[in-house]
Amino acid sequence: MKIIVTALFSLLVIFVSAQESSLLFKEADNLERQLKETEALAKYKQILVNEPNNIKALVKATELSCSTGERLPIKNDKRLTFESAIAYAQRAVNADSNSADAYYALALASGKMTEVETDNKKVVAYVRDIKVNADKALQINPNHAMANFIEGRWHYEMITLNWAKRLAVKALFGGLPEASLDSAIDYMERCRKLAPYFALNYLMLAKAYKENSRPTQEMEVLGKLVKLPIRTPDDAALKAEGQKMLESME
Repeated sequence: MKIIVTALFSLLVIFVSAQESSLLFKEADNLERQLKETEALAKYKQILVNEPNNIKALVKATELSCSTGERLPIKNDKRLTFESAIAYAQRAVNADSNSADAYYALALASGKMTEVETDNKKVVAYVRDIKVNADKALQINPNHAMANFIEGRWHYEMITLNWAKRLAVKALFGGLPEASLDSAIDYMERCRKLAPYFALNYLMLAKAYKENSRPTQEMEVLGKLVKLPIRTPDDAALKAEGQKMLESME
């Protein structure tokens, strides 16, 4: 009888926890729609208290740690927030090594770490981690919009790396990993089809077309960017940058 009571109690705890998580997910989603990312992140953290291996919450915590950390004015605070993003993403991969979302999250967080890391060897390691984990995400799900974007951005940034980073990569690994603007464009065009309201992809795609001397395509992408609705706290600035690029072409 004691075993049965214990089992029933455990099932009740699981049920209540699931119900609470469902409510918290709804609240977090509503906060994101209101562009309140810090508050939404707190909700995802609450979910992880009850369900430490919840993949969706871990991925969302990674994404919001990256986006909120990007806006922090103090570099050390930014670094700590990005390190939290890496930790959430690694937990997601450990919880489910067959999750495309988890590998995408780890690629995303690795990219953010390149912005705050000062040790050249570690920077290059993170650059490689971006590609490795984006590749894994796309092997699992070729139609993962955000993994396609990260893969495309990786190709673009490898082509346009500043000289200091080029020398660091060359010194540590004997040369740059293979990359091309055509690949950057292909991946980001796939992302555009899969996530037609993702503003950052439009801006990076336009820059790739510009770098590739394709002004017609650049103008077409920018024209669509400036008409997109604002869905994240960063979209207004991205649209404004796109507008400036467009005006410089006219």
